[in-house]
Amino acid sequence: MDIQDVIRDQVTNNGVVLYMKGTPQFPQCGFSSTAVQILKGCGVREVLAVNVLTDPEIRQGIKEFSNWPTIPQLYVKGEFVGGSDIMREMYDSGELQQMLKDAGLAE
Repeated sequence: MDIQDVIRDQVTNNGVVLYMKGTPQFPQCGFSSTAVQILKGCGVREVLAVNVLTDPEIRQGIKEFSNWPTIPQLYVKGEFVGGSDIMREMYDSGELQQMLKDAGLAE
């Protein structure tokens, strides 16, 4: 499997996927930390968190997959949502919480 297939498999077989620097327990950048806090605030039950710092192929591959230059990146039900700035805007408006609830992925 090439890296694009691995990424496609991750985002299509998991409800919520966050490509981030570090882990939810130990984020390695402020933007990744913000993304984790937003998902917690939404009441997301399960997240596949992929630490891009441990795999350079994933780190570069996800940027090509989404055509988005920065990390973190959030996917919900296989669809690219955006980075921490977009997550913050959607959270502040209530749009992200509604999207996750509608998808059956949050309380």
